[in-house]
Amino acid sequence: MPSVSAKSESTVRSLQYRDWDAVKSLLGQDSSAHAERAWLLEPLQKSSSQDWTSNPLWRLLDAVPGQWHSVKTFVLEQNGSLVGLIQVAPFNRARSTWRVERICLDSGISAFDAGTQLLRHCMENIWEARTWLVEVEVNHVDSLGLYRQSGFQPLSQMTRWQLSPASLEPLALRSPSLPNLLPVNTADAALLYQLDTAAMPPFVRQVFDRHVEDFQRSVLQSLMANIKLQPQEWLNGYVFEPQRKAAIGYFSISLNRTGAEPHDAQMTVHPAYTWLYPELLAHMAYLSQEACPSAPLSVVSADYQPEREDYLQQVGAERMEHTLMLSRSVWHKVRESKTLSLETLQLTEMLQGLQPNQTPAPGRMSFLTLAPDSLHTQNGIARAAKELKKKDNGKAEG
Repeated sequence: MPSVSAKSESTVRSLQYRDWDAVKSLLGQDSSAHAERAWLLEPLQKSSSQDWTSNPLWRLLDAVPGQWHSVKTFVLEQNGSLVGLIQVAPFNRARSTWRVERICLDSGISAFDAGTQLLRHCMENIWEARTWLVEVEVNHVDSLGLYRQSGFQPLSQMTRWQLSPASLEPLALRSPSLPNLLPVNTADAALLYQLDTAAMPPFVRQVFDRHVEDFQRSVLQSLMANIKLQPQEWLNGYVFEPQRKAAIGYFSISLNRTGAEPHDAQMTVHPAYTWLYPELLAHMAYLSQEACPSAPLSVVSADYQPEREDYLQQVGAERMEHTLMLSRSVWHKVRESKTLSLETLQLTEMLQGLQPNQTPAPGRMSFLTLAPDSLHTQNGIARAAKELKKKDNGKAEG
């Protein structure tokens, strides 16, 4: 690819609605799928991603400025033409961790220079982000090199598994042992947060930085999540342990009744209760067969979940795709306040405030310059003056 000319003027700015024709043309140049993935979903999220290129409502909301809309899109404009875009979104409710959703660049520019410029603009202008997260398909070597050059470090490996309808049929016939399977509501946010904390290693937990608020869904978020163009149904639930009064397993599945796409499922299992994998998977297989028997089931696992990967291999799941999860910490420099030291003190400015406004008039001068500070000192001076006066009078009489 030819490199960007040094004389070319490039600027990064927010996406505007008038840019959508150029964005559509830019996305049409990419014949293959983009490298970034969104398998690590937000808690209680209903779908893997929003198709913002075909949904006119999301197109309009993405171009409207404001903090209420979580997704931010920036475009790279060079010599009056749009040559690249980046889309980022907060990963948690505290907005301390942000995720790179997509980077799309024109084929006639340098991918490293333009991609680095877009990433640097996001990291410098989104001050609330302390950590950045991205998932890249392992076969996209150029994208991996771009993120590694920008300071991203590997965090874990993700694998997408797919169970064919033939593999789901025997699992659906099995009766799962889930006596305490309960629906999820807002009051269960603390239980799901404890389960999510126990199900991942500390270094991943630190990057995600999730809290109880991340497992609560507001009315507006529920309404926006239900606005879809494709007919989908979303179900979820969790397994409650009455003795420990804790959640030990969670599942969510997005059912596609048309069969055009596979059913998308997620699982979170406590490390001490790995026997829940067959039970939860059997329950999700039954739900998928009831919705659309001809559609496969897609499940994601991480390299720190060996029990899940071993069980998926046993039931005949096929590895479809691999991604590498990368993260990067950003420390924004805080503007330091001036400290009170001799180097920073401006003596001339200080002395100007102490100078009088008018020239003082000369007064009477006294040779007695003592400034007594106590009554005892004043009495001593008075006695000394009397004695001197007596001596002077005696000399005058003599």
